[in-house]
This record gives sequence, C-alpha cells and structure tokens, in this order.
Amino acid sequence: MEQTQLEDRKLKEIEHSRKRREILQGFERIADTHAASQVENLEELVKDKEKFDYHFSNMKYYAVVVKSEDYKHRWLEKNCTPGKKILDFACGNGENGIYASTMGADCTGIDISPEGIANATKNAEKLNVADHCRFVVMDGENMTFEGNTFDLAIEYGALHHVELDKALSELARVLKPDGQMICVEALRHNPLIHWYRKRTPHLRTEWEVDHILGVESLDIMRKYFGQVDVKFYHLTVLALVPLRKTFLFRLLLPVLNLVDSILLSTQLVGKYGWIMTVELGHPKK
Repeated sequence: MEQTQLEDRKLKEIEHSRKRREILQGFERIADTHAASQVENLEELVKDKEKFDYHFSNMKYYAVVVKSEDYKHRWLEKNCTPGKKILDFACGNGENGIYASTMGADCTGIDISPEGIANATKNAEKLNVADHCRFVVMDGENMTFEGNTFDLAIEYGALHHVELDKALSELARVLKPDGQMICVEALRHNPLIHWYRKRTPHLRTEWEVDHILGVESLDIMRKYFGQVDVKFYHLTVLALVPLRKTFLFRLLLPVLNLVDSILLSTQLVGKYGWIMTVELGHPKK
C-alpha cells in the first residue's frame, strides 16, 4: 500500500499509530489497568515509560470495562470454532484476532499501520497462534479480499477512525451472507466524557474526536446489515478508576456494574454510557 496514495487524514492516523506502537508492543487495555504482577512481562512491553505515561494516559479508564470485555469474549468463544474464518478489522496490536485464534478460528487481521501489524505478528508468534493468525497492512475502506470471504469479523474502537459508510460497505461485502460481526465502540453523547476527549488532543487525532459514534450511527449500520443489536455499558463504574489497583475496586465493581446495567438498559439513557457493543448480521449484498 503506497502511502502517497492515501488521503491526508489516513496519513495522520498512520503517524499517530506509529507513535503509540513504538511505545507499546503489548495489548493496550491491560497496560495501566493491572498490577505488574498480574501481567507477564508487562514492563518489557512498555518500551518507553515516560512516553507511555503521556501517550497512553487514558488507558487507566479501561480498568472498568470488564463487563463489555466479558461480553466480547463470550461472543468470540461461542462463534470462533475451528474452521471459521474471522477478520480482525483495524487490529492494532492484534489482541482480538489472537484471542479468536486461541478458540480455533483462522484469523486474518488488517491495519493501516505497519507498526501495528509488526507488533501483532510478534504477539501472535509469542502466543503460538501464528500458524492460523496472520496480519497484513491494508486500508479497511478499500480491502483487497474477495467478497464472501469471512464467517466472522470483529473490531474494537476502529469505526471512528474511518469513513463509516465506506468501511461498513466493505465489511458487508467481505462477510459471507450468514456472516456475523461484533463491534465495540465508544459513544460521544456524554458531555463530560467528550469534554475529556477535547482537552486531551495528544491522545487521538482530530478526525477521531469528530467521528466518535453516536446512536445515529446505528442507522448507518442498518443500511448495510439486517441485524443491528446494541448494548450500552460503563457510566457509574468510571468513579472507580482511581481505585483500580486496590482491593476496594474488586469489591465495588460488581455493585456499580449492576447499577449501570439498570441505568443503561434503554437507548434513551444508555447512549450516555461510555461504550456500546453492536452485533451485526445478515450483511446486505
């Protein structure tokens, strides 16, 4: 993929990703949520601690995403049976595709960032799934796969990096007629959360901030998929972030998760949560 042929916004995405991937080879969402004793070789995966503290200062918030992560993992465990082909869309360092491969699925991960692909490939080798989990540099808005290639697809926090119509059209094309996909995306409706994004421009590109998904994005998804099922997560649990590495966190998390499951059970209030999961099915050809 020739970078000179890419739009300016994509070049900015590549440059932003390069900074992050050169700092952290490991999986982002455990890098500042777990104690070092909980993650093997955590210190080795953070290549520059000072830069990590600056460019990954938002990672601490992912301590509270246990419930949405569990939902994603259950989906993968249910669907990623041996013989299934899964696309890890905008794979980053490869966390989701590698997990799918441990379930037996044959994974292909794509990302516009060469550094991300290099890290993901190394991680697949370390976790002994490289024989059925490969990663390639590719533009998710212009995939080179033939139509009806994949049984499954997954993406995490990628759709606000792309032109949504283009990406969803491509995803519907490369999925088989009975294909399924799970998306995990941040929401833009909570004014406090979005204020934080606006005041931390070093953590994301301007395009990202302006294209965080909202519930209206579900209507765009319905243009390309007959099934669009959404669940909303994480509002009151954000108060536990300062306690993430203490015993109080483990005690209080189930309580506030229960509160959130009640508060965020409808779209009217749910859209003010931090994250949504969307299950897509019946791609429109």
